[in-house]
Amino acid sequence: MTIKVIRGNPTPEELAAALAVVRARAAAAASMPSGAPGPRDSWADPARIAADRLPQPGPTTWSRTYWPG
Repeated sequence: MTIKVIRGNPTPEELAAALAVVRARAAAAASMPSGAPGPRDSWADPARIAADRLPQPGPTTWSRTYWPG
């Protein structure tokens, strides 16, 4: 693996930290079985939005009641 610094002048400690992150991500990706679904991203979970706030009464409430499946 070759890492090339395009801009800046990182210290050896900064390069070591960046390399540690890249290697950890590569090891995690290699340990996942192929074809297996990854962990579900909580950003896409509709319950994240619905649990905190419900639509308030008003003229545009109908547009906020539809949750795509």
